[in-house]
Amino acid sequence: MSSEKKPAAAGVALRAPAPGWAVEADVVVVGSGVAGLTVALRCAAEGAKVTVVTKARLDDGSTRWAQGGIAAALGEGDTPEQHLDDTLVAGAGLCDEAAVRTLATEGPDAVRRLIGTGARFDADDDTGEILLTREGGHHRRRIVHAGGDATGAEVSRALVEAVRAAGIETVENALVLDLLKDASGRAAGVTLHVMGEGRHDGVGAVRAGAVVLATGGMGQVFSATTNPAVSTGDGVALALRAGAEVSDLEFVQFHPTVLWLGPEAEGQQPLVSEAVRGEGAYLVDADGVRFMKGQHELAELAPRDIVAKGILRRMLEQGAEHMYLDARHFGAQMWEHRFPTILAACRAHGIDPVTEPIPVAPAAHYASGGVRTDLSGRTTVPGLYACGEVACTGVHGANRLASNSLLEGLVFAERIAADITAAGTPTAGTATADATPAHNTTPDVTAAAGDGPLLPPEARYTIQRIMTAGAGVLRSAESLARAAAQLERVHGEAAERLRRDGKTAEPGVESWEATNLLLVARALVAAALRREETRGCHWREDRPDRDDRAWRRHLLVTLRPDDTLDVRTTESEAFPATRRTIPPARSARPGHQAFPSPTTPRTETESHP
Repeated sequence: MSSEKKPAAAGVALRAPAPGWAVEADVVVVGSGVAGLTVALRCAAEGAKVTVVTKARLDDGSTRWAQGGIAAALGEGDTPEQHLDDTLVAGAGLCDEAAVRTLATEGPDAVRRLIGTGARFDADDDTGEILLTREGGHHRRRIVHAGGDATGAEVSRALVEAVRAAGIETVENALVLDLLKDASGRAAGVTLHVMGEGRHDGVGAVRAGAVVLATGGMGQVFSATTNPAVSTGDGVALALRAGAEVSDLEFVQFHPTVLWLGPEAEGQQPLVSEAVRGEGAYLVDADGVRFMKGQHELAELAPRDIVAKGILRRMLEQGAEHMYLDARHFGAQMWEHRFPTILAACRAHGIDPVTEPIPVAPAAHYASGGVRTDLSGRTTVPGLYACGEVACTGVHGANRLASNSLLEGLVFAERIAADITAAGTPTAGTATADATPAHNTTPDVTAAAGDGPLLPPEARYTIQRIMTAGAGVLRSAESLARAAAQLERVHGEAAERLRRDGKTAEPGVESWEATNLLLVARALVAAALRREETRGCHWREDRPDRDDRAWRRHLLVTLRPDDTLDVRTTESEAFPATRRTIPPARSARPGHQAFPSPTTPRTETESHP
């Protein structure tokens, strides 16, 4: 695809009441994980008026659930170059090397700044030096952790406290709906629905000159996942409706070791961190055989896609529903000190890892793809940024290296904040006075009712079962085609009912989430069906080999105005350049600090996405 080709503008939006209230900001950040809160803090420190919108409470996103830690070249003898090499290997030929080099090089200082913000990581009692562990795909100990296996909770605590101390405006329990654009097509805010009574209630709008998506993942598109219930792909769905490109959605990482709770278990499942294997736990079958030995030089510490496939192969060979993780040799003291969260979760489900192996099986964990960005977090829609799991920066390629996710959130959040505050952005009240919904069908800031159908809440479970059966760990042309047809049937039946009877599901959080899940599922399956090879965490049993000649390239997906999907391939493993002209920033409203602004429009071109 040529870098000059522009994605089609979306012509769809979620059905919702018109906004009944509005607030203004310079920057609106959607999401309150490590990525979103870091952007907010850095922008506020430069004088920007920031509003953070989050779907639940400030500390309720995916970051809080992260167990393993943050990967960075902080140890003696380790270097960013070695971190880069491990990341490129894990990414199976589709990482953008410039993005990975940025991550590995800027990562150590980003972690140090996080410590300066107040995060406390585990350290040696005598020397005070930060303790480092090792996880799959890493050839060195470079994972910092906190509370043994509660790193995400500590990172979230520190950032939430810093945001509150800084007085940054937050809107909690708010589901983002759609992007607002101004007359030039630039992002100008978001519409959202606040759940429950408070200063803001119901559908409203945050009007801002820059919009940052940090909405996390989409693990709830599958029946069993490590993701919290809020991870319904809202950011990817919003971006698609706004006309942005998404990429690499087919690369969903299934964590190899998720606590197996039975064949009927659905929803969020307890994770057994890769750090348990990093400290010496073994994967075994029911006979106690270490089946990963001989499959990879790193055995249980191979990259996650290799381990997940190894577990599934053994399960298929033996007709078993799960394998086991054996860490009885740790002893009670190590379990209690190093992995207290996992120990408590296992015991809550009647399993004591001190005395028995842990039953484990793969489950949906992390989206390596997402909304396509450049090295400054800019998407293909001017003024719209993305970072964290919702974004596709090029760092992860076809398979994320363990513990690179929190680091990616930190590094690229800082880059987004630097881009927004250095280049200037339209300020609230001036830049968004002519803002319209992204589909540009109504004037001012009023959100249109939307012309597509809403799904009933119960459709969520139908979508999850379709995706688990057809687009899970092991895929084929047949399973993916069946999933695609079933998803289109769900969509088509809702559209036909709307066309024929004028009826659709009532607007509300659960119907909006189900509708978002369907759009994300359709895009994921379309990409997985197009990629006719096995690469990274995309495993096609009918195409078992990696094909660099035909498929060392990315798939770009956009949503057409008629609500159909356009799937295109890049010409090589490099993304097309992001190129657009952005109007100059406008002056601040009276009494408000303006950012430095260029005097003429600037054209932005980057060779990386």
